[in-house]
Amino acid sequence: MPPTDALTRALDTPGEPPVRRLPPAVSALLRTLAAPPRLAAHLRLVHDVAHELADGLAVHCPGLRFDREAVLFGAATHDVGKAVHTAELSGPGSAHEPAGRELLLAHGVPEHLARFAATHAAWHRDGVSVEELLVSTADKVWKGKRVPDLEDLLVDRLAAATGAERWAAYLDLDGVLGRIAEGADGRLAFQAAFPVHP
Repeated sequence: MPPTDALTRALDTPGEPPVRRLPPAVSALLRTLAAPPRLAAHLRLVHDVAHELADGLAVHCPGLRFDREAVLFGAATHDVGKAVHTAELSGPGSAHEPAGRELLLAHGVPEHLARFAATHAAWHRDGVSVEELLVSTADKVWKGKRVPDLEDLLVDRLAAATGAERWAAYLDLDGVLGRIAEGADGRLAFQAAFPVHP
């Protein structure tokens, strides 16, 4: 099915302030799936915020080691299962999580990258990676939402990685997330400009 004009706009419109484009492979997949335009816009926003989060942590917490490219890809694809479960674009549901992972695997995405589609809402489970925490955080803070339990887990990782006191790691993370959250209204307006259905 060819992409709609609305999907093309969602993938290519610069935005104000500018919103980074998705990785070419992700854009191509969304076009192949004829994904809902709102989904494409959302994925762009979370991907853009993941860039800001990774950049902010590189400055304020340089001791934290993580796979930046995996985080960016995970943010760019975390909700791809909503291309199948479109009702979850405007309502609750978690069927898109395992569906997204399976969809990515079916399109040749390696497991270590496809996993984010299934784990972005499971940040509270044992054994969660720092990359998964970062994707989960980007998926919350893009709209200005702060989740203390999630942020506490990330603060623990920051403190352990940097050797900083926990309160100092908290202040560093809070500063980064606070700056990102300030742009939430513009991001929400960008997403709302694109329809759920073509």
